[in-house]
Amino acid sequence: MSDKSDSTSLPLGLDLTAIGMGLAFALIWSSAFTSARIIVADASPLASLSLRFFLSGLIGVAIARALGQNWRLTPGQWRATLVFGLCQNAIYLGLNFMAMQWVEASLASIIASSMPLMIAFAGWVLFREKLRPLAALGLVLGFAGVILIMSARLSAGVDVLGVALCLIAAAALTVATLMVRGASAGGNLMMIVGLQMFVGAIVLAVVSALTETVHVTPSWRLGIAFIYTTLAPGLLATWIWFSLVGRIGAVRAATFHFLNPFFGVAIAAIMLGETLGLSDVIGVAIITIGILAVQLSKQVPPPPV
Repeated sequence: MSDKSDSTSLPLGLDLTAIGMGLAFALIWSSAFTSARIIVADASPLASLSLRFFLSGLIGVAIARALGQNWRLTPGQWRATLVFGLCQNAIYLGLNFMAMQWVEASLASIIASSMPLMIAFAGWVLFREKLRPLAALGLVLGFAGVILIMSARLSAGVDVLGVALCLIAAAALTVATLMVRGASAGGNLMMIVGLQMFVGAIVLAVVSALTETVHVTPSWRLGIAFIYTTLAPGLLATWIWFSLVGRIGAVRAATFHFLNPFFGVAIAAIMLGETLGLSDVIGVAIITIGILAVQLSKQVPPPPV
């Protein structure tokens, strides 16, 4: 799949529509941590997430059918749908929802935002990919920012289990992102979005039945957070992401992840009143610069051989 651009393209091959889509995705994606924190305060995390995926899947498939789409996907699309549904929905979001019982939304969003750094690091360590100097600098900065924040939070008594779940979740999100290219080509995009929701719903329903005692404390905060999470991060953000990757490619689309640390902590501070220390502010700034450096390094044409 080739990256798309037009005569109005801006630097790095982006156009105004792509920029708007990227900003919208980053904002909605970052807000999911705050809404999840509200949900798990009044409901069982895995059961509520399974129900959210089921409803999102129903809505997504209904919209897809109304648009004339079908579930005759290509083998690559089916594979990507299953892997994305398992890694992002069941593992990544499932672990994050569980961790949100013990860690703040801002910390969870910071850990998840390190995904572009994990991808670059995995490419260097596992696949022997050569790092450009800018990418190497970005990795050093990004992980330094994470270490700064984590050391301060651990000293303050943050829950270690919750942090560990967030780290495993971020690794699963890395795998899911590497698979997204197979889902963004071949049509039936909204159908894919709906079907991968069902994958998460089924897996989490089984895990919830085996591990949870389901409880719900009804409240207006819970209702609003659940509806928002079902429609915005659940359906809209996923559709925007797949569409953005199809428009400009996975590498350029991933550049917008550099906004997630800032958006994540800002939304948590505004909506939940979570306090941020000086180390958090400095760490988020360093991580943001590091992620941007890693992504920008991929836009530079390779040197002539």
